[in-house]
Amino acid sequence: MKFEDLKLNYGYPIQLQTNTTGEPERYSCRLIGCVPGRHILLSVPRAAGKLLRFRPGQKLVARLMVGNGVGLFTCAVETQTAEPYPMLFVTYPDSVSFRGIRGATRVAVDVNIQVVNLDDINEQVVTGNIADISCTGARMEVNGVAGNIGDRILISCAVEVLGIIRELQLEATIRSRVERSTQEIEDLPAIYGIEFVEKDEERRLLLYAFVFSQLAKDEQSA
Repeated sequence: MKFEDLKLNYGYPIQLQTNTTGEPERYSCRLIGCVPGRHILLSVPRAAGKLLRFRPGQKLVARLMVGNGVGLFTCAVETQTAEPYPMLFVTYPDSVSFRGIRGATRVAVDVNIQVVNLDDINEQVVTGNIADISCTGARMEVNGVAGNIGDRILISCAVEVLGIIRELQLEATIRSRVERSTQEIEDLPAIYGIEFVEKDEERRLLLYAFVFSQLAKDEQSA
């Protein structure tokens, strides 16, 4: 797609990636303006409270979240100004590649959980962990029997988003179970596929924030 097709508002956040030390480094900046076909104006990123210096011709990779995915384009530094405001001029991209992130995209995690079977009279409790998760469901591994297919369960765990830790409870339904042989029962956890059916909006928002933060980490390490 074309950059102008994104219809970005001024001030839109953009991440710039450099590779000056052999390790990719990423810095946040904002869109100031653009002259279609010529150049894009960006705010100058800061590191440790100081404005970074870029050299003319330096190659950069720009990333930005757009809709339900990630936009990516390459550009080169034209010039950097200090007056009247710090600004970075980069070349206008020929095109922007786009990678969609579906709501059901799974990401690997390792989150300790406690599971209560809401359809069990005694509300039995087992512990374990979530091995991968999406906005719609997860794969969990527990040290015991969590229930039968179709049972409603309540999952409790602590999740971290941008350094903030919150307690999260989610209602879910068991959709599948990987059966284990008698010899495996002592050594391997029971594996369940679950679908989230939580109706509370605050809990769902925290779930979405956690999933997308994990997707962002996964994207950065790719």
